[in-house]
Amino acid sequence: MMNVRHFFAGCLVLILSACASMGEGTPEQKRQAIHQMKNETLRQLYAKKPDTRAQIASAPGYAVFSNANVNLLFVAAGTGYGVVQSNLSGTTTYMNMAEGGVGLGLGVKDYRIVMVFHSAEAMNSFVESGWTFGGNADAAAKASQKGASVEGEAYYGNVTVYTFTESGLALQATVKGTKFWKDKELN
Repeated sequence: MMNVRHFFAGCLVLILSACASMGEGTPEQKRQAIHQMKNETLRQLYAKKPDTRAQIASAPGYAVFSNANVNLLFVAAGTGYGVVQSNLSGTTTYMNMAEGGVGLGLGVKDYRIVMVFHSAEAMNSFVESGWTFGGNADAAAKASQKGASVEGEAYYGNVTVYTFTESGLALQATVKGTKFWKDKELN
């Protein structure tokens, strides 16, 4: 039984490191890749929910993240990267993320998170502290523009969070925690 656990844990680490890596490149190339991901994600969000364009423009700030998530039976884990943009000061903060949880699930998915901060305090707290906890239940079967996924919109105090699947095949019901932190290399 212990060998099976080690095998799954090793597979999980290997898959996650491959999925979430930004790859090689200079810090400037990585920043540019993050901004391309941000712009494409916002374009997709605006196409699905046109009212979010005005919401983001009038908010003190917003964040966009790319995340790769793996579920193997009772364990879920994911890593990703993104950016927080302050509409008040014009500053950009590059961040990383990691998540882990327990529950029932199987599959791999690549998804995007857009957070809209409705107060400067909420944005500053997120950048400085970065913790989020929550439950998650979803189904996704999507490759490129084909397939379907269940997407969500949630409200946490002064933050609205939109999530949608970019690609993947997953069925999960998990309780997980997510940690966001500043990227020392890119800031």
